[in-house]
Amino acid sequence: MTTTTPVRIHADHATTKHLGHWTTATAFEVRERRAAAVLDLRSPRIEQGDIEIRVDLDHAMLKLLVPDDAAIEQSGLRWTGRGRVKDYAAPTAAKGRVIRLVGTIDHGEVRIHRSGVAVLSAMFSREFVEDVRRARREGATPTVADPAHTP
Repeated sequence: MTTTTPVRIHADHATTKHLGHWTTATAFEVRERRAAAVLDLRSPRIEQGDIEIRVDLDHAMLKLLVPDDAAIEQSGLRWTGRGRVKDYAAPTAAKGRVIRLVGTIDHGEVRIHRSGVAVLSAMFSREFVEDVRRARREGATPTVADPAHTP
């Protein structure tokens, strides 16, 4: 099943988080103005192949929680003012999927979190607490901390 229309995420002076198994899409449009957004792209339910994220950030921050072996391609970004893509734990030999960033960023940044840092980013959220409570009630395993974890 191929998703043709991109998932649209809009944040204006707000914080929005999409964690766990929230989508199966491989195309996203993110528009932010003086805002922050967190997208979890670690789920095995996301369709195989490359992921494209079209960004339009104005004084905003986009945090991507990605698998350890994902490669980030940022050559399609146009910058105005300060900002950068922060990916401190970039893999030396990326064997996984390619996450392509395209669009414009005006005084903003994209943060890439992998491994334990991605797990911690997901755990320090209200969504994680709600997921743990739901999992406890249903006798299931929480999925927000690490969507790729299968019991």
